[in-house]
Amino acid sequence: MRLCCSSASEDLGCRRGDFSRKHYGSVELLISSDADGAIQRAGRFRVENGSSDETTDYTPGTWRRTDVHLENPEYHTRWFFKYFLGKVHQNYIGTDAEKNPFYLSVVLSDQNNQRVPQYRAILWRKTGTLKISLPYSPTKTLSVKSILSAMNLDRFEKGPREILNPEIQKDLLVLEEQEGSVNFKFGVLYAKDGQLTDDEMFSNETGSQSFDKFLNLLGDTISLQGWAGYRGGLDTKNDTTGMNSIYTVYQGHELMFHVSTMLPYSKENKQQVWVGLVSFLFQLCILFSVHVFYGIGFVCSRLKIFSEESVPLFGPPLPSPPVFTDHQEFRDFLLVKLINGEKATLETPTFAQKRQRTLDMLIRSLYQDLIPDLHKNMLNRRSFSDVLPESPKSARKKEEARQAEFVRIGQALKLKTIVRGDAPTSLVTTGLCRKEPWESQSFCSTFPYETVCADSWGQSLLVATEAAGVMMIDGEVLPQWQVFDKTMVVKHIHVDVLLCCFPGKDARLYVFRLSMLKRGLEERQLVRTKCDSRENKLEKTKGCHLYSINTHHGSELRIVAAIRNKLLLITRKQPRLDGLGPLAAATHSPVDQFQYIREICLCDPPVVMALVDGPTGENDNMICVAYKHQFDLINESTGDAYRLHHVDANRVNFVAAIDVYEDGEAGLLLCYNYICSYKKVCPFNGSTPMIQSNASDLHFSWNQMPNAIVCAFPYILAFTTDSIEIRLVVNGNLVYTAVVPELQLTASRVRHMQTVPFNNMKHYLIIL
Repeated sequence: MRLCCSSASEDLGCRRGDFSRKHYGSVELLISSDADGAIQRAGRFRVENGSSDETTDYTPGTWRRTDVHLENPEYHTRWFFKYFLGKVHQNYIGTDAEKNPFYLSVVLSDQNNQRVPQYRAILWRKTGTLKISLPYSPTKTLSVKSILSAMNLDRFEKGPREILNPEIQKDLLVLEEQEGSVNFKFGVLYAKDGQLTDDEMFSNETGSQSFDKFLNLLGDTISLQGWAGYRGGLDTKNDTTGMNSIYTVYQGHELMFHVSTMLPYSKENKQQVWVGLVSFLFQLCILFSVHVFYGIGFVCSRLKIFSEESVPLFGPPLPSPPVFTDHQEFRDFLLVKLINGEKATLETPTFAQKRQRTLDMLIRSLYQDLIPDLHKNMLNRRSFSDVLPESPKSARKKEEARQAEFVRIGQALKLKTIVRGDAPTSLVTTGLCRKEPWESQSFCSTFPYETVCADSWGQSLLVATEAAGVMMIDGEVLPQWQVFDKTMVVKHIHVDVLLCCFPGKDARLYVFRLSMLKRGLEERQLVRTKCDSRENKLEKTKGCHLYSINTHHGSELRIVAAIRNKLLLITRKQPRLDGLGPLAAATHSPVDQFQYIREICLCDPPVVMALVDGPTGENDNMICVAYKHQFDLINESTGDAYRLHHVDANRVNFVAAIDVYEDGEAGLLLCYNYICSYKKVCPFNGSTPMIQSNASDLHFSWNQMPNAIVCAFPYILAFTTDSIEIRLVVNGNLVYTAVVPELQLTASRVRHMQTVPFNNMKHYLIIL
């Protein structure tokens, strides 16, 4: 996969991990007036206006388009409907250590018809559902107990038993539908200039020409009488909610708009019908203020967005200025913002608590109904055997008949859901034909060697192999040059500082000046060997098994190398100011440009490390390390350790700790098992970092256990052996899952960019 940026400054933003929630608006106390003109507090709302200066005169024109994506799309999240219904699968029931009932559904399926078999599992609990994928191995069977352990559920009050009644599929589908609607209804309220009160706005029986054009942009005008599609609560028999409405289908979702000017009007009770239909959306979702006006040859729309303070952040963020001149672009943005907004609203405390109570009630009621049947049926004793057990020969025909009935009922239920209009549909047939930023493109399809690791060097790629050493590739048709022969057994490469390591006890760091390597390639000098690189060794790094480099080093480059449970901190010397520093450095080994600062001893060897820059760089830089069941912060100056996050799980697979910076303040994405947790790291208060719960902290689960995590803002990507899961950094919401069989991540900084000259003396190649 090749991630593209248009400039060096943008690439720095991607590598450094800078982002800001300010792009999603600011929280303000809004004031309103009642019918008598009395001033009232409307509440605290997040206001998105696309600009900090409301007095600016907006000039219509082109704008740089933000990425417009449906967040947590149903086609990727409604697993039970898509992967389980109509297929042979297993369902189990049990109670956890707190005596709360739970359900587990497991299916062995092909991943999106890519011939990648895998187990998918759904754990249904009162707190919500957890979905994970597990790899399939024909030689290693998978038990229910191991699946629950992967979901961090190891202790039971009653062990799981298999539910053999095929009717359970109907109940589990009801549980899944508690996640939210597939189809949506939204209110559209017309306000004339000067109208300030609700009664004034609701009294508008007709709209302006501009308002009518805006409605035509949203969807089609349909007759409600006899309407067979999604009705969104409108009356399709007796015209009690009007004769017409606005309807559209967008990316597989049916949308019905409740338009104030199309609803019946009563002078005695102006708001009665409207409040009954859309008060939920009006009060707790998003309010849009859209101004449509006409210029010479084009129509412009200006957009403002309001949402209650408790509504989690959702995208897409407004462009700056918030002015749209392309009709389709404006429609895409508006509809996606509406859908994402309703989903976000369901995560507010008010609705989340109601949904949890409903889910708890449904799960407990179903549990009470199932218990008598479980005691009668002895077949549920196979619950802790293999998930897909081989039936005994004597019972094979009976088992086949049961499975056939199971599939028949599931297929009928699936068809009924589709006919009812509550089924998630494929984005392939309903989505817009536009190029997504994560679409892959071939960098080199003829490279003959297996790669170990790689990193970008300008517009080229530096690739380490076992068979041919280190190669430089310029793309599909350009030549491939050998930089080091195979005596250089390279484990990691980092351009800026190039880091080499030999496996085992002889592992160490090597530093090379990029300008010298480039000159050697241009002059067709002999390929460098391990013997040629003796002067490039950082001697004190012998035995290094792990390293980390600060991702943005405007003032100081820092490297930390882990040698068992010892950390070695290394920095690049500041260049001399007499003008002789760079010239003198060119004639000496690049190792001379680095100095050892201190050693820090840990209680255990680290598995994951990341450097975190303090706000001043004066005794407040930190090192994040992961070992045992915890992430710790280490003060670089004192070596003191502070607990950042404890992992409450029997087994921990640490994946990454990624430094990100929100408005210049440090934060960390802590990735382990299926979890990704964002922690804001405040500056040191004296000698102690401020580690506390923060409104900016977020926590989400991947669907598959990642092998590697990469930030490419505004996205965070999880790489597995056969897929790439793409989410948004700001809220962790899923936007896409790409199936890539036999996937191996070798480089995470490949980009197309304008780079600084290679003879810049601060640029090195570090190899581990």
